[in-house]
Order: sequence, then structure tokens, then C-alpha cells
Amino acid sequence: MSGQPRNAGRRNELSGAALSQLYGAGVGRAATRTRRRKALAMTSEGRRAGAGTYIVLVVTILLFLVPLYVAVSIASQDSSATQYGVQALIPGGGLWRNLVRAFGAIRFWQALGGTFFVATVVSLSTVFFSTLAGYSFSKLRFRGRGVLFLIVIGTMTIPQQLSVVPLYIMANKAGLFGSLWAVVIPGLVSAFGVFWMTQYLRDALPYELIEAARVDGCSMFRTFLSVAMPAARPAAAMLFLFTFIAQWTNYFWPMLILGPNKNSMLTVAAAALKGAYFTDYTVVMAGVCLTTAPLLLLFFFAGKQLVSGIMAGAVKG
Repeated sequence: MSGQPRNAGRRNELSGAALSQLYGAGVGRAATRTRRRKALAMTSEGRRAGAGTYIVLVVTILLFLVPLYVAVSIASQDSSATQYGVQALIPGGGLWRNLVRAFGAIRFWQALGGTFFVATVVSLSTVFFSTLAGYSFSKLRFRGRGVLFLIVIGTMTIPQQLSVVPLYIMANKAGLFGSLWAVVIPGLVSAFGVFWMTQYLRDALPYELIEAARVDGCSMFRTFLSVAMPAARPAAAMLFLFTFIAQWTNYFWPMLILGPNKNSMLTVAAAALKGAYFTDYTVVMAGVCLTTAPLLLLFFFAGKQLVSGIMAGAVKG
């Protein structure tokens, strides 16, 4: 009898792999599931989450889901019966018909390809150049470093609307009006990204690793690629995520610069569904659903891998 509690305590201390070897695969899987459930129920401080935590989480989720639900509900209505009152909260039967109409009106595949191209190129470029600048500001000593960093941070205080006119003039003179490159080039690097990566690398990358790489014969750029980039992986992943979402939902600047090529990006193409004299909001909301769906699917299939990679890099760092 006394051996059973001792064995139970021993099982709790062993890992899933060790338990699988000692007691079989079933015991190992059961222990892993039990530990996972306990870990999910704990806060970062090691305390068990209470009812208030779950209430806050549920309310937060509802605040984000209700607008999406209303959009889907309006998109499922008949255009002649849409009153946008209580009826908008009751889904109708015309969702598929309105999605097909919006799909053809916005040239979905062309707009999806353009949006994915802009979001991917801008996100990769922002991560690379922001990490490069952050490494320089945080780990390299050169004259004027503090002043230059303050200038970069100062550009964050300038509203986007103030830069629209000079950007529009420069893009027009460069012959980029109506081209996706006019959307890509202004977003190749961001002041927020430089600030984000500078603050992260300042604490996450020790000077000893840089000195060891230089002693091994690495050049300055090779040290950046081999030492700084792996160390910056968690922050770089989050920066990529933020930038990708921002570019996917970007509307103001693409609407101004794309001109007649409004079907090149999803947000601008969906806004073009609004008519000059009459607007069928069921089709407009269907276009909004088509614009949002690829981003939701991306997070549904790749969100777990992205978050696990971020957490693994954070723990490793």
C-alpha cells in the first residue's frame, strides 16, 4: 500500500518520455495531458486562474467577435429586406449568393494576390531592416548614435496624413501611380520596428556572443546574420505578425495611390463595392467577409506554429 503513493509521486516528477519507457506509451500520454491541463489553468505567476479571469477573457472575445458576427449576418440578408436594426442580428439565407456577387465584383484572386504580395514583402523587409538598425543602435558604438535614434523615434510622432502629399508627389513623379510598388516602397522599414528591435536586442543579445563571433573571424555583417538574427527571432516574429496584419488591412494610402487599379488590393476593392447613388450593404459586407477570411484562415492553420515558435525562442533566449 505504501508503494502506490510513492509510485504516484514518482510518476508526477518524471517526464512523459520517461514514463512511456517505464510504464508504457498510454501512461506517458496521460501524464502529458494532465500536466498540460494544469499548465493551461495556471497564470504566468504560478497562480490558478479564477472566475474573474475567465469572465474578462469571455467579454474580450465577445467584443472582437460581435462586429464580425454582425458583418456576416448583414451579408446573409436579402438586399430588399435589410433594415440594419434587430433584423441584422438574425442571419438570413443569402450569404452564399452575396459572396458570389462580391467575389466577381472585386476580382478576388487578383486582389488576394496583390494583398498577399504587399503584406509579405513589406513584412519581410521591415523585419530585416529593423533588426539590422536595432542591432546597430543597441550593440555598435559610433558617433551620433543617440541623436540618430532620437530622430528615428521622433518620426513616430508625425501623423501619416502629413506625409501623404509629399509621398503622392514623389510616387507620381517616379511613375509608380497605380502600381503596387507605390504601396510597398514607403513601408519597407518602420520607426516602430527599429524601436522594437533596438529595445529587445539591448537585453537579449550579450556582447560576449558578438565578441566570440568576431574572434572566430566573422565579419560585421556575418555576425549580424549568425548571432543577432537568431537571438532576435521572438521579437522578429511578433514584428512580422504586426506588420503583416497592418498591411493586409491597410486602406488609406492604397486607396489614394492605386488609382484605377483598385482591384489590386482587397481592402480597396471591397470599398469600391459601395455605389455612387445606391449602396447594397449586403454585398459590401460580403466583400468585408472575403477580405477577412484569408487572414482568419492563416491564423487558424499557422497560429499555433507561430506562437509555439515565439515561445520557444523566448524561453531559449
